[in-house]
Amino acid sequence: MPKEANTVLKEFKAFAMQGNMVDLAIGVIIGTAFGAIVASLVADVLMPPLGLAMGGIDFSNMHAVLKAGNPPPPYPTLQAATDAGAVTLNYGKFINEIIRFVIVALCLFFVVKAMNRMKKPEKAAATTMSCPQCLMDIPIGAHKCGHCGSAI
Repeated sequence: MPKEANTVLKEFKAFAMQGNMVDLAIGVIIGTAFGAIVASLVADVLMPPLGLAMGGIDFSNMHAVLKAGNPPPPYPTLQAATDAGAVTLNYGKFINEIIRFVIVALCLFFVVKAMNRMKKPEKAAATTMSCPQCLMDIPIGAHKCGHCGSAI
């Protein structure tokens, strides 16, 4: 193997195995799985009772026909409209996606909030020190106390 190719391969290995890259890959995998769970939560758990409470509405089938297909409308379901070759505006699916986004955002908010609560607060770097003569606070880089005038 040429020396340049070997060097590039070593650089790539170092890059790919960095902690940040591995963390990112794990985050993407977990995020994808979490997205599937939330999609099921919205479609299978939340939307059926919400649609039932609103008079039996199935949000996933809500659509507006922009161009009729063959046979002509009305189409009882979105699938029937698609099968007929109709051009539809699928606003019900959009409503489902908005609800899914809100749920994901809320879950992430609570996860980040919990993680921040578990983190130890960082100590702020000291910006002042006490004057050895008068014990008043003075900036760390001071050479002379602004209160008593003594040299530091």
